Amino acid sequence: MVTKLVFRFHPPLFAIFSANRFLRKPLVTQYSLLLPSSTSSSTLFINQDYCYGPSLDKGKKPFQSSHQQDDLSQASLVFVNDGEEDPLFDKESFSRVFDIAAIKVPAEDCFALENQLRGHLLNWPRIRNIVRVRGDEMEENFKKMLPENVTEGDEDEKFDALNRRIYGKTEGDGEALSPVLYRDKLVKSFNTRGFVKFRNLAKISRPKKTRKMVVEGDKHAREKRTGKNSISEVEVIGDRDSDGDDMTGLLGEEFKGGRWRGATRLLLLDEEYANKDVGELPEAIKLLFSGDGKHSRSCQLVKCRLTLFYDYWQMNDILEALLPNGIIVPAAFEMVGHIAHLNLRDEHLPYKNIIAQVVLDKHKTKIKTVVNKIESIQNDYRTMQLEVLAGNHSLATTVVENGFRFHLDLGTVYWNSRLATERQRLVNRFTNADIVCDVFSGVGPLAIAAAKKVKHVYANDLNPSAVEYLERNCVLNKLERKITVYKMDGRRFIDAIFKSQKTRYITQVVMNLPNDAAEFLDAFRGIFNNRPRAAGIPMPMINVYGFSKAEDPEFDFHQRIRTALLEFAVEVEMHRVRDVAPGKWMLCASFVLPESVAYANQS
Repeated sequence: MVTKLVFRFHPPLFAIFSANRFLRKPLVTQYSLLLPSSTSSSTLFINQDYCYGPSLDKGKKPFQSSHQQDDLSQASLVFVNDGEEDPLFDKESFSRVFDIAAIKVPAEDCFALENQLRGHLLNWPRIRNIVRVRGDEMEENFKKMLPENVTEGDEDEKFDALNRRIYGKTEGDGEALSPVLYRDKLVKSFNTRGFVKFRNLAKISRPKKTRKMVVEGDKHAREKRTGKNSISEVEVIGDRDSDGDDMTGLLGEEFKGGRWRGATRLLLLDEEYANKDVGELPEAIKLLFSGDGKHSRSCQLVKCRLTLFYDYWQMNDILEALLPNGIIVPAAFEMVGHIAHLNLRDEHLPYKNIIAQVVLDKHKTKIKTVVNKIESIQNDYRTMQLEVLAGNHSLATTVVENGFRFHLDLGTVYWNSRLATERQRLVNRFTNADIVCDVFSGVGPLAIAAAKKVKHVYANDLNPSAVEYLERNCVLNKLERKITVYKMDGRRFIDAIFKSQKTRYITQVVMNLPNDAAEFLDAFRGIFNNRPRAAGIPMPMINVYGFSKAEDPEFDFHQRIRTALLEFAVEVEMHRVRDVAPGKWMLCASFVLPESVAYANQS
């Protein structure tokens, strides 16, 4: 008897829609709790306060002066940048403050308590739930000098004795000063003239000065704060031991912890425990303050203020707040070296500078220039009309693809990073005995990658700038001996390379010019008329690319190949490369050149 278990998926109550390239803005920003409306048709609303994680709608804005903007909608109106120094929008308006609870614990017990409280700590993206506390760091040697067992009430007396030892005052504990403190005491006892003779002694006694790292162009030096970084800041606003705030109401009278003397860390609790009473906290957290736990005297429950700055939020969050309602947020772009290549729609053009600046800010480590394509490619050199929107105006860059480096100028040559996988797929089909002919090579991404594997490569392009970069890239990748470079028209190059007696028998031909490559196939008719028709001569494999908007793109492209070759019996292997637009596919057709075409009469 065989028992079958069938797991059936039940659809959720809410459908989640996602887009690959574009994200739509939510039309409603204020939500109510999950309650049906009073109308006949039941409508469900979601309270955004119950959504986990930070958002621009949940957080509170920090205190701002009257001259600053108070609403994000006003920031979206500022998109004209007359001067380079004028900001396109106010980045400070994207700072959000969240009230959270935290536990101040000894630094040495931090990781043990983290494992114990796993599941109750803050779990927000890119936010650490362990934060250093400013001003309580302590060296190990100094920590050994502290009294281990201090009863409540004797803390001031013990630390007063420690201060007398540090400053060399008389005390009755019978312990001698450390060598460093003794030298420091001698230095302070000398007068001005005597101090000159002990320069080396004074240098030893003083601690080493740490250099502050100041970023060029930054107005403020880097400061040491509690949990301070470029994306967030944690600030303690109250604890039960502070003089200003009384936390006994939060902890309760039954929870009495002792003051910890030494280096501490903050364990940020989950957002749901922000303003709850101690009775509502989980038992794992209560155990730390109950008096029975191991760390009951060294843990404190504190209130914290977590501030998330502009650098924390993702690109989509910023653009959703800046762009008007109903506009699709652009979420994809092509990277060419340090250049971000956008392809904005007409509705995005009034806000192109804002979009470019946000893209530059959110990818500042990789992107230095943001450009937008003004019009489609319509010239023989396949160059694009680009507009620099943000960053520096240099379009010369270096691209690393599949282990090879390529120098290029995006304003004078053609490059498409989205075809890297397709180029590698084609190279994998080549063998060590192949002779490759790249009719439209560009700066050489396919020719150089193929030269690493095959015997020899003949690369050609009509663009003089592309040929110049092709020769430079061949030397850069140390493959100049295996690549022969030409600068000809595609049809003339095919006729010359196959009829030349100096070239070897070509086994692979690549024609990556999707707009017009199929029209160059007529150049293969009668290409072997000058050679004797002998058995055993292999026919070259033709790899031609093209676009198709037909319902059956493979059949449409196959018919165009037959028409160009004037041959019906052509067996073609089709491969869909990618969809370049809705209803428009880029295809790769691979077929062996028929002998009837190669030896046909050119008339």
